[in-house]
Amino acid sequence: MNAIVFRAGFLTSVQDLGRTGQRQFGVSIGGALDTHALRVANLLVGNDESAAGIEITFGGAQLRFADDRLVAWCGGEFDVRVGSESLPAGHAALFCAGDEITIHRPKIGCRAWIAISGGVDVPVVLGSRSTDLRANFGGFDGRILSDGDELPLGKHSQSTRILIDKLRKEKIAPWSPPHDWSSPAQRDPVLRIVRGTDWNLFNLSTHHAFTTEPFTVSPDSNRMGARLDGPKLERNEDIDLVSEAVAPGAIQVPPSGQPILLLGDCQTIGGYPKIAHVITVDFPVVAQLRADDRVRFREVSLAEAHQLLIDRERNLEQFRCGLRPHFS
Repeated sequence: MNAIVFRAGFLTSVQDLGRTGQRQFGVSIGGALDTHALRVANLLVGNDESAAGIEITFGGAQLRFADDRLVAWCGGEFDVRVGSESLPAGHAALFCAGDEITIHRPKIGCRAWIAISGGVDVPVVLGSRSTDLRANFGGFDGRILSDGDELPLGKHSQSTRILIDKLRKEKIAPWSPPHDWSSPAQRDPVLRIVRGTDWNLFNLSTHHAFTTEPFTVSPDSNRMGARLDGPKLERNEDIDLVSEAVAPGAIQVPPSGQPILLLGDCQTIGGYPKIAHVITVDFPVVAQLRADDRVRFREVSLAEAHQLLIDRERNLEQFRCGLRPHFS
């Protein structure tokens, strides 16, 4: 069965956890800019965590379902409606045939990820269903969604059918994940970073400015990266660097001295020095940055970054275990 896109909104696309194993061919990872949010939303509706969902930017989207589906979303502070009823982030809801979900403009943050039971069943390209918006392949015909598109949906799992029957009366499940998993957007966030490979190319005063002064997100930002306006980050000496691999989360400093925080659709190699790298557990906050947001950076050790990621994965496993009784 299908989901009909009545209104596509500003920038809505099909995304999963990304296109791994292809970077040596110049193919970006892509995928949901907050993979943790999509994983959580998929778990809430009984999907495999890697199932394709819908990434919505700045709202303005409306979908109608042709059959019974469980739906959950995570992301910024959006006003999401099931008809006239509010659907909070991090709660699974039963949508019957003909029901509509409407995602209005967010108060905080800019992106949301919607998981639909069965997943969005578009073709797999290079191991992923994600839309590569720069190369125009994957997802739904390699492009953002448009009004009137019909998204093919996969089949329900047996556990999903059980939860659908349980939600016939109450419609919206009362349980939810931790708040910062379903609603990670923050005002004036402080992003934790580890030192980049080129940290020592910058002097102590630059290090101090980078880790104490605020930066403002430029309007000239997209899924490839967030350009940041703030104190000029100057190198000790102006030398050419050999291009090397870059990854989402890296903070590059071009000759202008205004850093660029790379996101999921970033290129696979780059020649600008990398002063730092945002730690993985803060990617959900990064994914919510929009123009004119202010952000600061705070250094942590690599060991702390590893431990925070281990802790989150351990907590996610506990969350999976806690969901099982609802699907049986």
